[in-house]
Amino acid sequence: MYRFKTDLKHSDITPQASFLNRRDLIVGAAGLAVAGSIGGSVKAGTKMMGIKSIYSSDEKQTSSENAMSYNNFYEFGTGKSDPMDYADKLTTDPWSVEIGGLVNNPGHYSIEDILKDVTLEERIYRLRCVEAWSMVVPWIGFQLSDLIAKADPTGSAKYVAFETLYRPEEMRGQKSRSIPWPYVEGLRMDEAMNPLTILATGMYDEALPNQCGAPLRLVVPWKYGFKSIKSIVKITLTEKEPPTTWNKISAREYGFYANVNPEVDHPRWSQSSHRPIGGGLFAKRETTLKFNGYGDDVARMYAGMDLQKFF
Repeated sequence: MYRFKTDLKHSDITPQASFLNRRDLIVGAAGLAVAGSIGGSVKAGTKMMGIKSIYSSDEKQTSSENAMSYNNFYEFGTGKSDPMDYADKLTTDPWSVEIGGLVNNPGHYSIEDILKDVTLEERIYRLRCVEAWSMVVPWIGFQLSDLIAKADPTGSAKYVAFETLYRPEEMRGQKSRSIPWPYVEGLRMDEAMNPLTILATGMYDEALPNQCGAPLRLVVPWKYGFKSIKSIVKITLTEKEPPTTWNKISAREYGFYANVNPEVDHPRWSQSSHRPIGGGLFAKRETTLKFNGYGDDVARMYAGMDLQKFF
């Protein structure tokens, strides 16, 4: 149901000279024209450039109004509208990401450093994301594997840990003790290197708004939404499985893997179906597909694993 188009030709890829001049006008593929500056402040409202990824779904796109106003970002509050109401307080310029652990090139990488030469182009990924509700978002970003390669991991690195900004004076939800701050997440190395795992810097042709994880967030579309950590400031490669926030809070309810699996119910609700965002409480429920429909691209990573135990 959620297979991807594979009509991207080599000629569609942005020439390297044009990419490195990030303020040139770039026209994207598939009828999506996006232009302007990626580096620098990456402020919300800035037009972004990109070309269509081969990993783009043909599904109906969720409206930007719904995707940007209905969010889980507990750093700003537990209400779905809290992030949009309060995230304007967050300062995202300047911004850097500390990359360390089992890598040969550790250091603090600014957004400009990350985007300058991590990849030859940023791509538009129209991906389905699911929790108790689902949405299809045109993310603009690049493969996480490109940044990991830039850091040059050692052979003993088996996991990738992520950490969100901790700044309670700007992120009001962090004044609450409901969650052990800062928010942390993790992936196994093969998951992190999968081409479907992206770092998003924009959505709907524009830079990420604060409430959606500006200026850099993870998107892992075959996993439940809480794995897609927002406003990342630290990435650490490790040999051992890293702690993750929701697993620390309730390991019985939230496993490390968090793969979308309709055969494994959450202890408090069924995960066999979900509602599309924007349809309200009475919207027709849709059947949840294993790995969120991306099984052809990710299921091989879990061959032989008991996905009831490693949920």
